Amino acid sequence: MYVNFGGFVPISTVDWRGRAACTVFLRGCPARCFYCHNIAIQDGEDLRDADEIIAMIRESRMVAGAVVFSGGEPTLQGQALAHLAAAARNMGFSVGLHTNGIFPRVIEDLIDRHLVDMIALDIKTTWERYDDLLELTAADAVKRSLAACKRAKADGNLETFQAVVTLFRGREGDLLSIAQDTRGFDLVLQQGVAAGFVPLTRQELEAAAAPLGRKVRIRTREDGEVVYDPER
Repeated sequence: MYVNFGGFVPISTVDWRGRAACTVFLRGCPARCFYCHNIAIQDGEDLRDADEIIAMIRESRMVAGAVVFSGGEPTLQGQALAHLAAAARNMGFSVGLHTNGIFPRVIEDLIDRHLVDMIALDIKTTWERYDDLLELTAADAVKRSLAACKRAKADGNLETFQAVVTLFRGREGDLLSIAQDTRGFDLVLQQGVAAGFVPLTRQELEAAAAPLGRKVRIRTREDGEVVYDPER
């Protein structure tokens, strides 16, 4: 089996909070978010034998107890992703996934086969704006992925689930609508960074989160990740 490979980080402490993980990037993504930080692997081809990727993961066992699959969009390569996740699981790794949720069947399959322990699902905007932002029909697919993750977490079939929202100046009002669909689950609010935009500060992100009345993890370039608790 061949994998369209995007890169490998042998040890990361930021891709899965509280875990030392290696990170596998899979190339290719049909979405075209204007703020994508991995634009270099949106397209292109670097085919590697899956055994080569598995060997990279195996070599990280001395320092990492988990593997995170990211991209690009890793679920674009559903069969390869499942193969790599199963191999990592057999080596004793916990398995995490960063995804935009536009391939819900792949996510459902990983959950059903108990091949994933953590899912970080990007919720990119309000459902009404989704298709325009991604430049493809995606809202219904992401809703299905969100439902699958929430159900798996509630049923005990998913150890960690977090919804990740990247917020830009001028769109703070979208957050309340987005947060309603993730009530009761971990919400991560991260600083949107792109050319032509002045990033929201940590204090501005906290102000946007305040009406939610719940704990929110806030990520900025300046302060890293902090927990905002309106009761403190």
